[in-house]
Amino acid sequence: MTIQTAFTYITGAISELYDEREAANIAHIIMEYLTGMSKLDRIVHKTKILSPEQNQRLKEAIEALQHHEPVQYITGTSWFYGMELFVNNQVLIPRPETEELVEWMVQDAAHRHRLHILDVGTGSGCIPLALKKSLPDAQVSALDVSEGALEVARRNAIRQRLEVNFLQLDALNPQEMATLPSFDLIVSNPPYITQSEQQIISRLVWGAEPSLALFVPDNDSLLFYRHISLMAREKLLPGGALYFEINEALGKEVVVLMEQLGFQEVTLKQDMFGKDRMVKGKRP
Repeated sequence: MTIQTAFTYITGAISELYDEREAANIAHIIMEYLTGMSKLDRIVHKTKILSPEQNQRLKEAIEALQHHEPVQYITGTSWFYGMELFVNNQVLIPRPETEELVEWMVQDAAHRHRLHILDVGTGSGCIPLALKKSLPDAQVSALDVSEGALEVARRNAIRQRLEVNFLQLDALNPQEMATLPSFDLIVSNPPYITQSEQQIISRLVWGAEPSLALFVPDNDSLLFYRHISLMAREKLLPGGALYFEINEALGKEVVVLMEQLGFQEVTLKQDMFGKDRMVKGKRP
């Protein structure tokens, strides 16, 4: 099979799962993963024959895609904030909207120095690594309940040559969270998809990603926001700020929750798609 026919083979094999444009994008990612060649090089060498090993990997990649596995898990990489990060099924795939949350924090902190920052539920480590990259004199810590996720995050920190202190703690356990020191900024992109929403969201969105990092009970959709806000109320230094990425349907509820818990200047911010996606509140 040549490079050109392999590309066509991929797009045809996943045409029922993705529209034409997305299928082509995925095929380009798979072909670069298989060949190590850029798009331009693949055009120039479109008649080059794939090796038996590449053909086998191609077959495995297509089977994984047809079983709804995200292409990032197949290649083992995902880009976030200009960093190529390692990902696997222990962590969520970093989203572009989360880059906007990081950028909001970086802009707010642009003229502050030696900040102590905490990320709650770090997953791949994308948020704390991006913050450390942008705010190099900050002391950045990150926690997750999943040892599998922390292994991925530590690997990414080494790969990016960035120093972040990773901790295995349960954000829903007040006793464990009480052991934390104080911080200037706390951020979290917690689980926020309700179980009823799971039934209507495409399996392509959530099927292969860790449910621990995605879902909350229908009867307590603010579970993580409440626990993290209570912790932040105690651990933030005066004038410190708490940032959340949120379920677009819960913007007003998160704002009310934070105001009821004593946060001031609570701000709801939309993402690039016009959806309610981020909330910030200050500790008095």
